[in-house]
Amino acid sequence: MKTTPAAPGLFSPVDPATADFHSVALRVRAMGLLDRRPGYYWVKITLTILGFLAGWAVFVTVGNSWLILAVAALVGIMFTQLGFIGHDAGHNQVFSTRRRNRLLGLAVGNALIGLSFGWWVPKHNAHHAHPNEPGRDPDIGEGVARPASDGPGGARGPVASWLVRWQAPLFFPLMLLRSSGMHVLGITRLARRRDHAAAVEAALIALHALLYLTVVLWVLSPLKALAFIAVQQGVFSVYLGISFAPNHKGMPLIESGSAAGFARRQVITSRNIKGGRLITFILGGLNYQIEHHLFPSMPRPNLRLAQGLVADFCAAAGLGYSEETLAGSFRQITRQLSEAGAASRPRRD
Repeated sequence: MKTTPAAPGLFSPVDPATADFHSVALRVRAMGLLDRRPGYYWVKITLTILGFLAGWAVFVTVGNSWLILAVAALVGIMFTQLGFIGHDAGHNQVFSTRRRNRLLGLAVGNALIGLSFGWWVPKHNAHHAHPNEPGRDPDIGEGVARPASDGPGGARGPVASWLVRWQAPLFFPLMLLRSSGMHVLGITRLARRRDHAAAVEAALIALHALLYLTVVLWVLSPLKALAFIAVQQGVFSVYLGISFAPNHKGMPLIESGSAAGFARRQVITSRNIKGGRLITFILGGLNYQIEHHLFPSMPRPNLRLAQGLVADFCAAAGLGYSEETLAGSFRQITRQLSEAGAASRPRRD
């Protein structure tokens, strides 16, 4: 791993990295790295949907057998791969118009995996605008908690305090609830809205649930159906967690009111994952997290092409460039969670 501390300019009125990043952004645009890659995405989308449908074809073929749990894992994996396409659509990486990207997001998000695309996009955009900034990054509460302060408003209830103390051992088990939480939050938001877009989203999610449950209950006995759903959603949840957690967990937090410029706050809060093309496929391109945060609309296959330019910029600006293996990233995360949990436990005199 190659890291350097954040530069002193983090809290300076004018971030010295801003002008340098402007020059890098102009070079990136001139190199065509922000141009759409329709050929790549048509192949990617087609193969992913075919893989998704193949999983359900195997499901029907295996039938009412406990071997169906292996198929549940396959379907859970394909749900996550579809989620990566929805992520790219949410950043307008796929098509040149927002409307077409939104239609793709609704198709893979609401219709195929049952998650509200309209809920997720503004939530994720808020994360990109304020990464690792407590109170403004909606993802801060998903796995990284800090000890309660002694100041006003620092107190927590008994349940929250217990979760903070034991956040390290609970980190991986709680990943199993990720997809359930996303389903509930998305549906809750849709229920509060009364506009046409919300009605369309709700109809697509209802269609997904109807088809999903009809197929599962038609092929499987109730007990096997329950086991299939639990395994499929569990694999989907853990795969999502493994894909998203290394990106920012265990990285520095940005205090509200910081004068950090855009590039600085994106770089010092993000972590890349080593591993080449295999890791890129497994993590849906999220392994190039620094490049992705600096250029959110950059198509997935172009992120690796921008890596050298971005790494050189980070080194010159003294921002650091955090890059770790997947296993190493989780060691860092659990160590940080353990330290935060230990600091939250009452001291014994």
